[in-house]
Amino acid sequence: MDSTRRDFLSMGAIALPATFAVANAQGMNIVETTPTIHTLPSLDYSYSDLEPFIDAKTMEIHHSKHHQAYVNGLNKAEEMLNKARGDEDYSLVQHWTRQLAFHGGGHALHSLFWKSMKKPVSGVKPKPNGILLTAIEKDFASFEIFQKHFSATANSVEGGGWALLSLRTSDKRLLITQIENQQKQSYWNCIPLLAVDVWEHAYYLKYQNKRSDYVEAWWNVVNWDATQQFYNQALKF
Repeated sequence: MDSTRRDFLSMGAIALPATFAVANAQGMNIVETTPTIHTLPSLDYSYSDLEPFIDAKTMEIHHSKHHQAYVNGLNKAEEMLNKARGDEDYSLVQHWTRQLAFHGGGHALHSLFWKSMKKPVSGVKPKPNGILLTAIEKDFASFEIFQKHFSATANSVEGGGWALLSLRTSDKRLLITQIENQQKQSYWNCIPLLAVDVWEHAYYLKYQNKRSDYVEAWWNVVNWDATQQFYNQALKF
């Protein structure tokens, strides 16, 4: 499996498929799957490489603190759900399932977000090409209209959240959707290809409350090569 497909499918997770047995109060053995240990993915660029559009301090805090917190929360949620099965005590299953969705969404979306960006080339605003550009022009009429739609979607997220470009697998159509927090308004039957984080921690140090300025600047660091590769893989599903 090539590295791009591995990144696309795992988004930083290390799978440990071994099982172990525990005894419940009645002495019966219950076989549990060992939880996956999720880890913080490394970046393909340094924290300062996205300057001047995204500042190094924001990138450092965002990646090493905020994303790490989602990794920790996801591992904790899976650990506690695993423990609930072993103890046969499901009294907190609703709480830990919510934590699973919130932190799992945060980990997956941030992992895609880092891949959605790359070091900018001076004076060049990136743009897709090939079959991805053709698909964008088919589903949104033009790349310029797509950009306006995507920016408006990102700017209008209530509170914290995301804007995504995704491929709907049922008809292979590209869609632009919002995610509130990490998990609300999720659109099923879609594979995300491109993500922009519009939680305030993604831009506040440099742009304060001017989210639209941040979104406009973000277009200068979009990694269309990675998005094209994710699109190619998504077409196979």
